Amino acid sequence: MTNEALCDLTAIEMRGLLTAGDVSARELLAAHLERIDRINPSVNAIVTLVPELAAERALKADEAFARGESLGVLHGLPVVHKDLVNTAGVRTTSGSLIFKDHVPEHDDLIVERQREAGAVMIGKTNVPEFGAGSQTFNEVFGVTSNPYDTSFTCGGSSGGAAVALAARMVPLADGSDLGGSLRTPASFCNVVGFRPSGGRVPTVPNTELWVPLATTGPMARTVSDIALFMQAIAGQHRLAPSSNVESPEVFAGSLKRDFGGVKVAWSPDLGGLPVDAAVRTALADVPDLLSNLGCEVIEAWPDLSDAPEIFQTLRAWIFAYRYSPLLETHSEQLKGTVIWNTEKGLSMSMRDHAEACFKQARMFSELQRFMTDVEYLACPVTQVPPFSKDIEYIEEIEGVRFDSYIDWMRSCSDISTTTHPAISVPAAFTAEGLPVGLQLVGRSREDRSVLELAYAYEQMTKIGERRPALLDS
Repeated sequence: MTNEALCDLTAIEMRGLLTAGDVSARELLAAHLERIDRINPSVNAIVTLVPELAAERALKADEAFARGESLGVLHGLPVVHKDLVNTAGVRTTSGSLIFKDHVPEHDDLIVERQREAGAVMIGKTNVPEFGAGSQTFNEVFGVTSNPYDTSFTCGGSSGGAAVALAARMVPLADGSDLGGSLRTPASFCNVVGFRPSGGRVPTVPNTELWVPLATTGPMARTVSDIALFMQAIAGQHRLAPSSNVESPEVFAGSLKRDFGGVKVAWSPDLGGLPVDAAVRTALADVPDLLSNLGCEVIEAWPDLSDAPEIFQTLRAWIFAYRYSPLLETHSEQLKGTVIWNTEKGLSMSMRDHAEACFKQARMFSELQRFMTDVEYLACPVTQVPPFSKDIEYIEEIEGVRFDSYIDWMRSCSDISTTTHPAISVPAAFTAEGLPVGLQLVGRSREDRSVLELAYAYEQMTKIGERRPALLDS
């Protein structure tokens, strides 16, 4: 098998070849490094490359295989880590000039778990500064381009991860999601991004002890690969009291399921948000496609009217805690949106925070009641298709103007406030050839069921198999 063909395989397929001894981890690594060398200069997705470290880990995987041992479910598989997560001995910049030379001493938990499962780290992926915003650019590494059209954005903040996957430079990539950072770039790049239930993939070290608004999670090209990845990164941790106690083995086995009579609430505009006509047109067939799977589709949407206030308040408090010290010492090196969000948090009162928390709890309860009979919500991932990478953020959709740099992302951030599991699965392309994803939201803690419906939709439509033309140029 050629190196090009190896890179085009799914993680599950690569794992099968490794297990059978038909390919070594070192051969798999060499194929991906060759692809990175050819494609990455055009898209700028992987910003820190560590081939020597990768070679050491690939050799370790092959030596273990020779002894008849497996290092874990990700044995020998190449991975990349988002440049927001700490990687021991490997530069972690967070896309900030302040940390352009920062080299952590320890791995964050999501990195540690991948390493312990046998993954081979190739490098770090590009992010917007501190993950703020859904357009991947920064003053350290520059802008990351959409592989389906390099004049367009890949979204963010896990933009580099999505591009690395879409361009077949790696089979697996981790990301994080506060207001849509796993889902938006997945939608823009025709890959799969999964925001798990809060605590399903614990964050250590963490600043939000009980109900994290931000979560880490997996990205891949197929839903089955997401399930494989979840077996490595999910599971309880003693330093994360909100972590889910259910075994990660819940993600093992076939994702096939009969959806006869399963009720899905579909909304083309998430209950009244402005949605670009190109997105509406691209997803117009979704209700019929879900019906073809056996689902009972109703056009309905829960009351999430408090979500914007909740999200803006809690996000601002997070920014105030994390970045107010930098605002005092390095304000000239912070981008304007980070400064705005931090100052917004500093201006809030304890009452503002308390009201947001109480409203979030009430909205969660109301959504759970809504989903007693409805097992899934289905809606667009994003309110717009990919846009020019020269635009920092969207200021208007369908004549509706926005007050901040994050208002255009409500299709994801409204869902974030509920803490329910949500996935972006490839669904369509616009007339201009740009990807559009479908968002599926499940009941709280029922993460596997979200993967099951996403898998069925993926297998029926095959949209995710459409490759960027960049790969064949």
